[in-house]
Amino acid sequence: MPGPRGTGAVTRSTLRQQIADALRDEVLAGRLQPGQEFTVKEIAEQYGVSATPVREALVDLSAQGLLDADQHRGFRVHEYSLDDFRGIVEARGLVIDGMFHAIGDGRLSRLRSGEARATAALDGVRRRGEEAQRAAGAGDLTVLIGYDLRFWRELSALFGNPYLSDFLHRLRVQSWVCAVQHLRRIRDLRGVLWCGHTELVDALSRRDTAAARAIIDAYNAHSLALIERLGAG
Repeated sequence: MPGPRGTGAVTRSTLRQQIADALRDEVLAGRLQPGQEFTVKEIAEQYGVSATPVREALVDLSAQGLLDADQHRGFRVHEYSLDDFRGIVEARGLVIDGMFHAIGDGRLSRLRSGEARATAALDGVRRRGEEAQRAAGAGDLTVLIGYDLRFWRELSALFGNPYLSDFLHRLRVQSWVCAVQHLRRIRDLRGVLWCGHTELVDALSRRDTAAARAIIDAYNAHSLALIERLGAG
């Protein structure tokens, strides 16, 4: 019957995504270190599931650049270099600049339907930004990463182009994966992490793309200087 087959496919697909999300969080939390190797069997036993959704999840993470596949030895966490980080920051900056250009031209789909809708959409993004900003101020890297990813997901969704949103999300995950291996060596991150999320929302609420670009330029410069300093040490 079509019903049971469809339900099974959805269940497996959901499990596949859950495992991929869990492993991504393990990498971001530093519990899976760059270069660490593991097999499908080990992950399946860890989560108490069959090998098929695990293998699919690991292939997905490999396609996202978080894992490297070895035909004979399984998978290992991808090791990003400082040059990789510079390239990722440049790429995400170009994508974000394109978003700001669209805002300046009034082409964002979620912001074309009137001021009330635009304000409501940006208010939702602001709430994520406030949480991210509080976490950054407290030096709570794990909480910051979660809210920062949600902040940019929701902000990029205003563009109305899921391909752009997905691409930016992938770049942001990769930049965090690259950065956390250095940031987690610092015991106290208070005052170290970027926390300009609400200032960025304020600038976009005013349609002040020049100010928004200046905030992002400062953010990128801060991130590069911090990671390059930690990487050199």
